[in-house]
Amino acid sequence: MLHKGCVIPAHPLALDEHRRLDERRQRALTRYYLDAGAGGIAVGVHTTQFEIRRPDVGLLRPVLELAAETAREHADRTVLLVAGACGETAQAVAEAELAASYGYSAVLLSPGGLKHRSEEELLDRARRVAAVLPVIGFYLQPAVGGRALSAAFWRALADTPGVVAIKIAPFDRYATADVVRAVCASERRDEVALYTGNDDNILADLVTPFRFRAGEEIVEKWIVGGLLGQWAVWTHSAVHMLEQAHAAARGDQAAASRVLRLGPQLTDANGAVFDVANGFSGCIPGIHEVLRGQGLLAGRWCRDPAEGLSPGQAEEIGRVRRAYPWLTDDEFVADRIDGWLR
Repeated sequence: MLHKGCVIPAHPLALDEHRRLDERRQRALTRYYLDAGAGGIAVGVHTTQFEIRRPDVGLLRPVLELAAETAREHADRTVLLVAGACGETAQAVAEAELAASYGYSAVLLSPGGLKHRSEEELLDRARRVAAVLPVIGFYLQPAVGGRALSAAFWRALADTPGVVAIKIAPFDRYATADVVRAVCASERRDEVALYTGNDDNILADLVTPFRFRAGEEIVEKWIVGGLLGQWAVWTHSAVHMLEQAHAAARGDQAAASRVLRLGPQLTDANGAVFDVANGFSGCIPGIHEVLRGQGLLAGRWCRDPAEGLSPGQAEEIGRVRRAYPWLTDDEFVADRIDGWLR
């Protein structure tokens, strides 16, 4: 499934007005993503809020367990369960071990907050986590805590047994090309799937054939799916868009034309939801606002009371909903939400 390519939403955290876990709505979100056709879910990632790891909050374990349990109960198919892991090596390994205990498929290994570590130290960390669960590497954009990493780093990561995919999200075409070129040069190129996290370029990433010379041959590689906070909203439509992108990659010119027309519209919508105008400060509340409007969340509360929509962001979200109703899945949600909340 991972190599074929699928939609993997970054799972939000459902809270009540007291900022405690709303278990009923947390389960409802998981059911929504599965019924929308997502191939998997990513839990414990940025969209789930890193504060869940704080000892005084203590929500990492229950959130991972709840998603895995709900997926097993609700889905009649294989679901890719991806757990976010972060922090220094010991913490990342411990989080991978926790995810493994709940039957997770892989770990999305964040480099966030580790700018003081060398690339070799990051590679050693990835190897140690990969000894526990398969690793999805992550090129995180600098605006939200990432750092520039060399093509040599990505080549070494692709060469690492146990690395099964890389999420490319530097929001930088040069850096994106670095990752794909590095993977193409690796003898493990067919064992490493590429996923987009470039919210500013989602659909174009999915219909771009990357071709690089590796030794005496030309190697072609495609970004086959997305692991995205953007796909935590309007997920049913996202699944349809990925199907169109896959058809375009197979040579369907009509599908390619549709995808390329939708690309700038999705970028515009993402700009509103992720609050690009204010340096992404309202990105998680923006996701919550869309889900609240559909009835999936009771509010847009975050663990941090200071984290909320930026001035004018709600109006921007309203604007893109009106401008591009075909990007939303409001009718799909309205027809099924009672069952998800039951």
